[in-house]
Amino acid sequence: MPLLKNAIISRLQKDILQWEGYRPPEAGKHAAMGLGAIEQAFPNGVLPTGTVHEVLCANTEQATAASAFISGVMAKLMQQGGVCLWIGLSANIYPSALKNFGVDADRVIFINVLNDHDVLWATEEALKCPGLVMTIAEVRDLNFKQSRRLQLAVEQSRVTGFILRNQTQKLTPTACAARWQISSLPSTPTDGMPGLGFPRWRVELLKVRNGQPGCWEMEWANGEFKVIEQLVAQQASVEYQQLMAG
Repeated sequence: MPLLKNAIISRLQKDILQWEGYRPPEAGKHAAMGLGAIEQAFPNGVLPTGTVHEVLCANTEQATAASAFISGVMAKLMQQGGVCLWIGLSANIYPSALKNFGVDADRVIFINVLNDHDVLWATEEALKCPGLVMTIAEVRDLNFKQSRRLQLAVEQSRVTGFILRNQTQKLTPTACAARWQISSLPSTPTDGMPGLGFPRWRVELLKVRNGQPGCWEMEWANGEFKVIEQLVAQQASVEYQQLMAG
């Protein structure tokens, strides 16, 4: 009886993970994003797709850093083809710069609307469309009910969503699978060459459902992510603490 009980619990745990977007890779296939130790922080050791991720951006600098990092993730998801949607309030993305992360600008549809309500409506509709690979939305505020609607939208389509909460004034609970915060770091010149090196970020996984939060220093070099160092997150960033204080 104890063995049967444990088997039932194990089966339920696996089912719940799949319902939440954490699907194990097929036999012989590992859908890794090249994020190394970061992916190991998630259940099954794979960055979950077909679910919604939340990225906190306390200021313009963090929003820019997050957009660059997500562009690298987008490139990985689009390796087998497909189209992505980028929805926001203003045209802050320079399409040609996406080429630096291996993304052709003509495979990304940019939509600019007037307010957060329109962003969320367009995002929900986009996440229902199985013809898309990924949807990125820039919005200031997001509550639990709104995030739950987005999560429900991807459960059938299996589209991956990233919500950039730009300059949000108050942090609220959401139904997103993970909460990130990404900050830019100084680059290191390559092989003694003058000028700028490869893009670098401090990547904080603040919350992850059924996983292990952490902090890493990452670099994008030669079309791949590279973990430079796993950092000890002794305390949350100042910006995150301020948002939590709300």
